[in-house]
Amino acid sequence: MPPVKRVTITDIARLAGVSPGAVSFALNGRPGVSEQTRQRILAIAEEHDWLPSSTARALTGARAGVIGFAVNRPARTLGAEAFFTDLIAGIQSALAAQRIALQTVLVSSVEDEVATYRRWRSARQVDGVIVIDPRDDDPRLPTLHELGLPAVVIGSVASRASDPAALWIDDRQVARTVFGHLAGLGHRSIAYVAGPGEFQHTRLRAEELTALADRGVTGEVIPTDSSPAAASAALHRLLDAAEPPTAVVFDNDVMAIAGLRTAQECGVPVPLHLSLSSFDDSVVAALVHPSITCATRDTFRLGADAAAFLLAQIDSPEVLPDRAAAVPQLTVRDSTAAPSPR
Repeated sequence: MPPVKRVTITDIARLAGVSPGAVSFALNGRPGVSEQTRQRILAIAEEHDWLPSSTARALTGARAGVIGFAVNRPARTLGAEAFFTDLIAGIQSALAAQRIALQTVLVSSVEDEVATYRRWRSARQVDGVIVIDPRDDDPRLPTLHELGLPAVVIGSVASRASDPAALWIDDRQVARTVFGHLAGLGHRSIAYVAGPGEFQHTRLRAEELTALADRGVTGEVIPTDSSPAAASAALHRLLDAAEPPTAVVFDNDVMAIAGLRTAQECGVPVPLHLSLSSFDDSVVAALVHPSITCATRDTFRLGADAAAFLLAQIDSPEVLPDRAAAVPQLTVRDSTAAPSPR
């Protein structure tokens, strides 16, 4: 089958009975044509599914009408995390109203992500990017500043000078709530099966667990790659210890469900002999038995807020002030209880 011929500005000009220059003015929202002519040109462009070429956008400086989102996660595990499904759905909901597309790519490393940003900026493929999982010394942030690529970071702390604006969640407060709930039940040995150790939120949560030493709590942090397999392996190791913890907190709901299954396979009753909790919630966390105590947030809204923030940032010549996201609230379910003798 021969390839479909791409509709050009010249084609639209011929159909509208105007010059190519008038079509360019109309499509880019510039003065020089009447409103009636502009609407006729826009209608013809939509009818024929006209899209500007990336080369033309780069030459004219026109916007791409696309937002970029690079995700550093294994492709096989990404679909299992309700967090990303809800976050992307929220982003899409805010962009769809503005007829702006979302380009999501999976990257294998921070270096690959930085290279993606450079490629996007060079080709004018995106107007801005949403960044997740910030690190303390994050090479992505100075790169975005250097490129002049508008960005919003979904993070755990306010941004530093020269960094992109942040939509931030107080992860210290969230960790105090989750770990504090377990300490309040009487647990004095708590483990945190975390995501990658370089993530900012991992460090902040781990510090809050360590701070519970003042209340007589012994804490252990086990960084992982956030996969269910790693969570299961970590819990096996904890349960094989001479003095296993009486409570374990996982970084996300999928890890927590994997931990619950591991405990059940090992004959460790939850929550009688082991309390489990998670820093992420989902419908599935409430459906398993026992249902899992979680920090609950509106991730769909988080994505929508991040997209709206980025669109405002793209329109602003200056870096906008940070915005605070809603703090997740603890949802207590059946997987946590006061510790009992084994």
